[in-house]
Amino acid sequence: MDKLLIRGGRTLRGEVLISGAKNAALPELCAALLTDRPVTLHNVPRLNDVTTMLKLIRNMGVAAERDDNGTVRIDAGALHTAEAPYELVKTMRASVLALGPLLARFGKARVSLPGGCAIGSRPVDQHIKGLQAMGAEIVVEHGYMVASLAAGAKRLHGARITTDMVTVTGTENFLMAAALADGETVLENAAQEPEISDLAEMLIEMGAKIEGHGTSRIRIQGVGKLNGCTHQVVADRIEAGTFLCAVAATGGDVVLRHGRADHLDAVIEKLREAGAQVAAVDSGIRVQSQGRLKAQSFRTTEYPGFPTDMQAQFMALNVIAEGTSTVTETIFENRFMHVDEMLRLGAKIQTDGKVAVIEGVAQLSGATVMATDLRASASLVIAGLVAEGETLVDRIYHLDRGYDRMESKLRGLGADIERVPGPAEMQP
Repeated sequence: MDKLLIRGGRTLRGEVLISGAKNAALPELCAALLTDRPVTLHNVPRLNDVTTMLKLIRNMGVAAERDDNGTVRIDAGALHTAEAPYELVKTMRASVLALGPLLARFGKARVSLPGGCAIGSRPVDQHIKGLQAMGAEIVVEHGYMVASLAAGAKRLHGARITTDMVTVTGTENFLMAAALADGETVLENAAQEPEISDLAEMLIEMGAKIEGHGTSRIRIQGVGKLNGCTHQVVADRIEAGTFLCAVAATGGDVVLRHGRADHLDAVIEKLREAGAQVAAVDSGIRVQSQGRLKAQSFRTTEYPGFPTDMQAQFMALNVIAEGTSTVTETIFENRFMHVDEMLRLGAKIQTDGKVAVIEGVAQLSGATVMATDLRASASLVIAGLVAEGETLVDRIYHLDRGYDRMESKLRGLGADIERVPGPAEMQP
């Protein structure tokens, strides 16, 4: 199992290319299942989750080719199996996104209950309730969601869906299913993330009729058939935010090419308050930092608020900032698992339920640490970049699920970081 060896203390300078968003690419690969025409996606990141999704749709009979430039060509014309088996999706939460497209196009689906990071309960009941409102019959048996249309029905039908909570993957599933449903579907309390808007734009390019994406109320008028399209995956705002925090913590001057400042308002505001200089430029985002920053308290919430996917990375900045800060996690109940590992590096953090209190220290000390989930692994990399001596980050397969060659990009900015092979082990 590979590890990352980091020798801390270097500032970061130069340019880094921000990859396409994992959380846009995965639903868009599933959206290709809605049509029998070819779909081409550009700017698809090279990630383990993308590889898993490609294996999944190929297993259904879909032709899918990926080149070295981030282009994926998909042809679901020969799709013959409306099933997502556990063996292929046990490590990936996004497998649930196959449910809506399969049900909409074929009137049936058998999708394993998803896996993914152990950061808390992420129930699929909202997906089931929404699709049931559109006329699906769904039962959960033997670890699978088994869905079909009601007797005599040929398609899903439009509905007004109000979820009990804001759900990103739920909104995406309903968007895709409603695109081929009879009549109008209205999504209330819809997620507003940029990845939702990017998926909606792709569906519109395929011939879907969608209004209101990017707001909490989305209208979809179902059509009889969707076409193929060529679509560019939006830049990954979480990767961009991670690099912003890395530069702010280490000091330096970096331009994030293709980064979208307008997708990171809450994070950028906190970075500026901490003392970093962050500005939108023609090619992306420029971040400059020098000296010790000031600790910032924040509370995670749904977009456009401070993203839960940036909580751990900003905490890595807070642990070496001047002053005391409070971080409140409202989205996932188990998302402080990186705290114990940061303590090994010399951080001073106390947690009580959903709240972490961080007392900034002047210096961290390198140690061996273990990644517990995707964003926790990124936070440990940032901490290692500023720690004195060597930090060894274990279990970086979590990192590879969501970051496209992170160590190579950091090395290009001047970081002393390398991937080292470890003994073969069984991943959980």
